[in-house]
Amino acid sequence: MSQPCRSNDVDVAFTPYVPIRARPPPPAAYSARVASAVGGSSLEAPKVSAILLDAGGVLVFPEPANLLPPLREAGLDPDLATLEQAHYQAMAAQDQQPAPPGPNTWWRDYLTTYLAACGVAEAKCEQLAIELAQHPRRYGWAHVGLGVKDGLRALAGLGLPMGVVSNSNGTVEGDLRRVGICYVADGNGPDGRAASGPDAGGPPEGVEMGVILDSAVVGVAKPDPGIFRIALDALNVPADGTVLHVGDSLRYDVAGALAAGLQPVHMDPYGLCSAPEGHQHVSSLTELAESLQPIRDYP
Repeated sequence: MSQPCRSNDVDVAFTPYVPIRARPPPPAAYSARVASAVGGSSLEAPKVSAILLDAGGVLVFPEPANLLPPLREAGLDPDLATLEQAHYQAMAAQDQQPAPPGPNTWWRDYLTTYLAACGVAEAKCEQLAIELAQHPRRYGWAHVGLGVKDGLRALAGLGLPMGVVSNSNGTVEGDLRRVGICYVADGNGPDGRAASGPDAGGPPEGVEMGVILDSAVVGVAKPDPGIFRIALDALNVPADGTVLHVGDSLRYDVAGALAAGLQPVHMDPYGLCSAPEGHQHVSSLTELAESLQPIRDYP
């Protein structure tokens, strides 16, 4: 794809979603400094043209209502911050495995580490994880993360094209809309129901995205670079190092972004990354928004 034209007086407001062939060029890229959570250093990014976001671990987390009952039966009552930290510990553990988890075992393996991080006795974690994995619940990954809505609004305020790229099961677009995080204009709500118009109960809440991709829908998953290219084609943005992809997994997000030629930003609020060199880290979307200092890219 050719580089979009830029001008000194281009409007940098967020470009609403319109069909791909009719969509105008994106706004001028920003010059930016992206702060790194590692050592407090600041890494120079010459331009940021768009921002892609993972869903799980960046926007949403496992639903506490599904996990708190068995945890309480085990004598534990973790707060939401503890549950979020358990998620990052579970993802870090999977990143350190020599091979990626299989499609039939990843949720069980994730839960084993997640439950241990919540304080479940080691001898009980595996069996409890097996029991939970055998009985999946609806809307299992639809709990809004702490501070996510404020952080996402701050990112949207930068005026850059944004999208979501998620390895999911076909439900991510509807779930994100249902909980009021973000939406795509004229997209589908939960269960394929109308997401806008008279049957949707009014305008959607949250931030409008240019695209929300679900691997189960498009048939390609991270770390395959193809899923990023589909997203950027929808945003009408070239796939290059000016695009940030924010995700919580080394194996899927960091590796996938690098394979696609993008700039990975690891959501790593607890400093658990086992291979921190060569990519940036942030602890929240608010931190990322604050570290992106938008400056017009005058020639």
